[in-house]
Amino acid sequence: MPRRPLGAHMSIAGGIDLAVERAAAVGCTALQIFTKSSNQWAARSLPEDEVERFRQAVVRHRVERVVAHDSYLINLCSPDDALWRKSIDACALELARCERLGVPWLVTHPGGHMGRGEEYGIGRMAEAIDAIHEQVTAGSSSLALETTAGQGTVIGHRFEQIAAIIARAAAPARIGVCLDTCHVFAAGYDLRTPVAYAETMARFSDILGWPRLVAVHVNDSKKDLGARVDRHEHIGKGYLGLEAFRLLMNDERLQAVPLVLETPKDETCREDVMNLETLMGLVDGGKARPEGRPVRADAARRPGRPAGAGARRAGR
Repeated sequence: MPRRPLGAHMSIAGGIDLAVERAAAVGCTALQIFTKSSNQWAARSLPEDEVERFRQAVVRHRVERVVAHDSYLINLCSPDDALWRKSIDACALELARCERLGVPWLVTHPGGHMGRGEEYGIGRMAEAIDAIHEQVTAGSSSLALETTAGQGTVIGHRFEQIAAIIARAAAPARIGVCLDTCHVFAAGYDLRTPVAYAETMARFSDILGWPRLVAVHVNDSKKDLGARVDRHEHIGKGYLGLEAFRLLMNDERLQAVPLVLETPKDETCREDVMNLETLMGLVDGGKARPEGRPVRADAARRPGRPAGAGARRAGR
């Protein structure tokens, strides 16, 4: 029987397959990775034996869902043609790597229009997606647009903006959505009470549709509602609070959707265990963590730097 996909972003240091080992060490049943260094344009080649080890590890450890996140340098809305085309090529490369790894979704942030305006950014983003799809033909991997906090000139902080990007793309069926709890809260969508949670999720459903939702980034927020600032916090330690996550964890519509932590952590990943325990403790009849396994600090060394935990993103 499939297990609920709940996990965290993990480092690929030493090999992409080791991210799966790190995830398994802390009991994850879902995993997010980078397919390459997140702060460099260059990408080393992926040896076939490493790809095979990754695929085998996912099966061996029964990781139910794996998603990838693209580079922090990419800005698919940039008015700078050189940067825009470089971003397209980089994103296409990462999507092709996902195909090889068997990772179905590559999460990408709608970029920043750098002062050219929302309408320009929406059109530029849709055009970039079409260019990426021309480079990587339809297969088993697709792009997922992540909801953003709306810092600076970044678009994607309103559900309507993401819907407009999808509508303008030539192949909307190849596009999903990743909802980030910190980002939507910072953008002004409340989740802290049953009424607020229901209203926000109803708006998501009405504007984007539940079938579009392919992943959830589960992060508390260091900043208050509507601050338009992307700063992740541990579960229950920020302005969202535990009630928002209790509502999310008991939402039957999300049972098969991968829920992935992007919260700050040290090299032991013990903070992941703490946050997973907190989340599972909010489930009616839940257990301490997905698998209840002890932490192997040696296997969990060198975590990746999660988005929103101080990393800089292109297009602010």
